[in-house]
Amino acid sequence: MSRTRILPRFPGRVLKRYVLPASLGAAAVVALAGPVGAQDVVDQYDRTAAVGAEAMNMVVLDNIFIFVCAVLVFLMQAGFGLVEAGLTRAKNAANIMMKNLMDVSVGILVFATVGWGIAYPGSFDGSGADWLGFAGFGVAGFFDSYLVDISPEALTSDGFYPLAVPVDFFFQAAFAATAATIVSGAVAGRTKFIGYLAYSAVLTAFIYPVVVGWNWGGGWLAGRGFVDFAGSGLVHMTGGFAALMGALVIGPRIGKFAPDGSPRALPGHSIPLAIAGVFLLFIGWFGFNPGSQLQADMAVPIIAVLTAFAAGAGGTTAMLTSWITMKKPDVSMAGNGMLAGLVAICSGVGEVSAIGSVIVGGVAGIIVVFTALSIERIGIDDPVGAFSVHGVCGVWGLIATGLLATTTPVNGAEEAAGLLYGGGASLLGNQVLGAVAIAVFVSVASGILFTALKAAGMLRVSAEDETAGLDVAEHGSPGYGPDMLVGSAV
Repeated sequence: MSRTRILPRFPGRVLKRYVLPASLGAAAVVALAGPVGAQDVVDQYDRTAAVGAEAMNMVVLDNIFIFVCAVLVFLMQAGFGLVEAGLTRAKNAANIMMKNLMDVSVGILVFATVGWGIAYPGSFDGSGADWLGFAGFGVAGFFDSYLVDISPEALTSDGFYPLAVPVDFFFQAAFAATAATIVSGAVAGRTKFIGYLAYSAVLTAFIYPVVVGWNWGGGWLAGRGFVDFAGSGLVHMTGGFAALMGALVIGPRIGKFAPDGSPRALPGHSIPLAIAGVFLLFIGWFGFNPGSQLQADMAVPIIAVLTAFAAGAGGTTAMLTSWITMKKPDVSMAGNGMLAGLVAICSGVGEVSAIGSVIVGGVAGIIVVFTALSIERIGIDDPVGAFSVHGVCGVWGLIATGLLATTTPVNGAEEAAGLLYGGGASLLGNQVLGAVAIAVFVSVASGILFTALKAAGMLRVSAEDETAGLDVAEHGSPGYGPDMLVGSAV
């Protein structure tokens, strides 16, 4: 169903549930043979027919399901922390974890106070310039409308929304924290903690909510038919392009580039930690994408499997690409390839076929390797490949939806098909427009923010502190004991 929280553009979507095909074997064959709609996903439950306890059970199930999905998305913060810590130096591990901890802690508070009202303004003025709205401070209706209206009139209305306000906020706050934490790895090893706190608060309170309002909040992109089911653009491009601007403004780590500008390897201290983080993120993504259906129906397991297809394809193609280009199958590249596939499939996971999901993820795995290598060659120091994974592959995810969206999407949407499915260039054009708008706005807004922090002396630590490590310099104690640091890549 649509992420838009005002009167939806697709009136029938929230009234449908789906069933899986009777034969799993036949389903697998058909899934690989054609679009998702060919899997014979049929109506199982019409909400207009539910009354009383039956309707209440449906709504309760929806809310519990989304609550559990939100918990999985919050778990992704641990995954991000492990990936970033593992791919950077041991002397900065505690600093990495502290930044991820504060992305959640501060992010929840500022998103509730300011960001929610910007992301979901309720309605825009209808002038066609629906770029920015504000519903007021706080989470409106948090205490006085926590029950969902299940009257027959509400169930049959086009604007029926199954989630109670606290559950809805909890899920959306997890996404806001995800967007913020993407930047952490790109600026690792040389950023003042106070400057990072300021960035995280501004992104969660303003930059990310503005972008969300354009589509999920019912703004101008929603009106154009832009599709971003789970956030390739709204979440991942926002974090990815902010990461790029952060890395550009703060500059590279000491010793990253030789005097002639050629990049030097600054290996992370623990590949096992990084890959453990990848696995945690992989698990968390089954809250991220299936939860974006916003109700518990039988589209959910199909969305989960398509997500897994894209992840597997991304990891495989990145491994093969690194093997060909770097002469060895690089472990960190393969891990980033899996993440790239997951990022890219977010936009169209409700729209594409099984083969489409493999294509989306597989191409993302190739893109992330070449982009990561190219970024280094032009003098940008992104220690974990945040821009390559989230920024570039977020763009690819939006474009892929414009190419591969089927005529019978699993999520029940009544959206235009992609270019390769006979829908013409309309959807592709809207996807490209959305990608450009997100990239430009986030780059300008975050660039101004990081430049202001740099001018105020709040962005980069001293050379002495950077050399000693941010764990001690910024937080007063090392992330590891001295016995653990012996022989490690400090």
